[in-house]
Amino acid sequence: MDKSLFKFDDFFKSACVFEASLILVAVGLGWIASINPFENIHFSEMALVYGVIGTMPLFLMFFALEKIQGESVVKIKNLLLNTLGPGLHRYHWTDLLILASIAGVSEELLFRGVIQPWIENSWGATAGLIASNILFGLVHAVTPLYAVLAMLVGIYLGLSLTYGGETNLLVPIIIHGFYDFLAFVVLMRIYRSSLNS
Repeated sequence: MDKSLFKFDDFFKSACVFEASLILVAVGLGWIASINPFENIHFSEMALVYGVIGTMPLFLMFFALEKIQGESVVKIKNLLLNTLGPGLHRYHWTDLLILASIAGVSEELLFRGVIQPWIENSWGATAGLIASNILFGLVHAVTPLYAVLAMLVGIYLGLSLTYGGETNLLVPIIIHGFYDFLAFVVLMRIYRSSLNS
């Protein structure tokens, strides 16, 4: 009996559909809260630059965690490799770029485009940043440490909204999507290497 969490033949389609459905959740919550999740997306060359540069600290953190051999970190690495590796390794890097882009757009629309400003409107900017990213950490809680790391990454993404002095959701969208893409590629390569060894 197959005990896999995913049917890997359907991994890409299922992951894309799930992530894209979060856009509908963002629109629905935005309607309830009278917040347009797309309102603060402004296309500019500087947003692209800030997004790409802003990805580098997260990717350096990813590589630093690869070197740490602590039990909690190893548990996260093994979990990601065993759950995502079998699904990711079957695809081309362009497929991974599509999935990462959808994840970046959908999760940022939901968490930084709706939930963070919704809480900010009631309790202020600090509460909005912290509370929305506690939620972000909880939905990524595959392990306790991973939940904490996701919360910290979420706070970083929330702060990136104002890179360059203006509120622009495009910056955290690019950071999130580009980081996910790079992480997917690394996981795919590690998993492929494990198959050949």
